[in-house]
Amino acid sequence: MKRAFQLLLLLALPLVGNAQEQKNHHLEVAKNLDIFNQIYKNLDLMYVDTLNPRQVIGNAINAMLHGLDPYTEYYPESETKNLKMMLTGKYAGVGALIRYHTKRKRVVIDEPYEGMPAAEVGLKKGDIILSIDDSVMTDKNVSYVSSHLRGEPGTSFLLKVERPSAGGKKMDFKVTRKNIKLPALPYYGLLEDGIGYINLNSFTEDCSKEVRRAYVDLKKQGASSLIFDLRSNGGGSEMEAVDIVNLWVPKGQTIVENRGKVKRANHAYKTRFEPVDTLMPLVVLVNGETASASEITSGSLQDLDRAVVLGTRTYGKGLVQLPLDLPYNTNLKLTTSKYYIPSGRCIQAINYRRNGVGGYTERVPDSLTHVFYTRNGREVRDGGGIKPDLEVKADTMANIAFYLSASGQDSTEVMFDWVVDYIAKHPTIAPVREFHLTDAEFADFKAHVIASGFTYDPVSQKQLAELVKTAKFEGYYDDAKEAFDALEKQLKHDVAKDIDKNEEELRHLLEMSILTAYYYQAGTIEASLQYDKQVKEAIRLLKNPEEYRKLLTPKDENKPKERALMPLKREKDPNLTKTQKIIWEMLA
Repeated sequence: MKRAFQLLLLLALPLVGNAQEQKNHHLEVAKNLDIFNQIYKNLDLMYVDTLNPRQVIGNAINAMLHGLDPYTEYYPESETKNLKMMLTGKYAGVGALIRYHTKRKRVVIDEPYEGMPAAEVGLKKGDIILSIDDSVMTDKNVSYVSSHLRGEPGTSFLLKVERPSAGGKKMDFKVTRKNIKLPALPYYGLLEDGIGYINLNSFTEDCSKEVRRAYVDLKKQGASSLIFDLRSNGGGSEMEAVDIVNLWVPKGQTIVENRGKVKRANHAYKTRFEPVDTLMPLVVLVNGETASASEITSGSLQDLDRAVVLGTRTYGKGLVQLPLDLPYNTNLKLTTSKYYIPSGRCIQAINYRRNGVGGYTERVPDSLTHVFYTRNGREVRDGGGIKPDLEVKADTMANIAFYLSASGQDSTEVMFDWVVDYIAKHPTIAPVREFHLTDAEFADFKAHVIASGFTYDPVSQKQLAELVKTAKFEGYYDDAKEAFDALEKQLKHDVAKDIDKNEEELRHLLEMSILTAYYYQAGTIEASLQYDKQVKEAIRLLKNPEEYRKLLTPKDENKPKERALMPLKREKDPNLTKTQKIIWEMLA
């Protein structure tokens, strides 16, 4: 009886303490809001210059949010369209990628989207944007030009461009904006030996329906296994992720739980429909840019032992955001909870903490992560994203390839211009899987690179320069000067030699860029698969059923199967108060 009374007393103490703490918290909130209000009133009344309230208060809001996680963001009225586009994948414009051409110092068309206004009126890769209606664009940056290309659907404008591939011909196009929905599923198809492939690049509205249609179509074509590509997919809708998992998981299975401060807002998402196929072997491709809803999808399929995850560790975003409407057409995207996938783990990789100055981050080290178990009893861990069942690193890009491509910001723009000229000379090209540059065409590209005066900084030369600097500082350089000179001679910059050495990769880059102009994004993806190291490994795995099965089997066959998923608490919380710890021990 005495023990029971002690336990009741101990249980009551935290409630009293929490109530007082809550009261103090509300008092602090009210006090500081009053202080902020009075400061701004006095600034507005007496400051030497007239204040811009939108700017000053907007800066204050952004400074306040800076101390939180990077996903909690304020959207003033002028930016609410950006939030809508992010959530839906839709915007109103012309449907084309644009870029800054370093050599010409102009914004140019890079990639028109299939079936969109830019492609329909005949805009081509390399077209220089001169003006939009009466607004001159020749001295503007990409952001400025982009904002003028976008607008209300149905509105038209006159676009003036210069086409270098046609001798600098000036051309006028009347373009009518329309709602643009970026393709969530740009490509799917049947690969070798009945292996299907689906590429999903975002979790926007109705993407699960697109994946379902693609999957059903692949099965009709004879697919007996599937590669589901979520690499560089930054996520999106949580419910879409659940519905995609539902394609391969029975109805009624809890896929993800959201748990936050507001308990009534906590929610568990279950599969709602009968699955399409619960047996077909699946491989999910992931990388370091696979995040959020992509991690819910790949992590849930891993926890339920429904697929082999292949690639490199994912980003590790285990936080959930909720868009909130604010007064005067403003919005707040607010982090409200963490999500937990079927094993009970949260894969958030970074702790966002606050100090007196601003926000700072702290990555969860592997040593502090905890072990959870899949349905079959395989060990998985929380924190740090989704670790693949089979780690396969992607091929790295050669240094010269990086500098020649758009990524490297080559000041000569020789690769971009050569592709534009090639497209102008070839009204049509071979089908995607048959198209390849001839030896003569690649030799022509090489000659253009050399003639352009293209140069780049090889990493080896930079590192040698640092080594020489260090040797001089430590007094070893004079004794080793002869060896340094010999090494420098061997590492001497030779563009022609570097092109020959990396010919295969440069061919691939050129072919991908050319194919995009004729077959759009789908063609580029289809062609890239034949060179993709991770896709090749996924194909190899799916051709070896025994190895596939082994990856989904616990290393210790004696581990208990069908473990309870999503436990409320896996172990004693290290953040318990002293009183709570006493209660834990008494109840244990």
